[in-house]
Amino acid sequence: MKVNDFVFEIFSTAQTSPLCGIPIIRRLTPTSTNVRVPLTGGQFIDAFHNETTGRTAFALIKNNLRIFGADNTGGWHLHPFNDPARHDPLNAPMTFSEFVQSIELHLSQP
Repeated sequence: MKVNDFVFEIFSTAQTSPLCGIPIIRRLTPTSTNVRVPLTGGQFIDAFHNETTGRTAFALIKNNLRIFGADNTGGWHLHPFNDPARHDPLNAPMTFSEFVQSIELHLSQP
């Protein structure tokens, strides 16, 4: 995936999600980017993509700790809400939109 496509997906998803604020590009090079998306409630998502290595990572951060995440280091896997240090394998890559949907679903549960 090209860096521009990755950034576009983040901005497009954030625009349609009631959970997301306006994304902030923290770092942008010709081959990689780091974008922070503030969320309602003071949490935020950090999203990273490196076009050269193919590495992609999403992390939901609360109080400076990852509480949920997904990345493709060593194959796509999930860091679940109940144990963010764990690596649960995923059968397919996760998009930013799917990551945000997972957060929305989690927050809507009692």
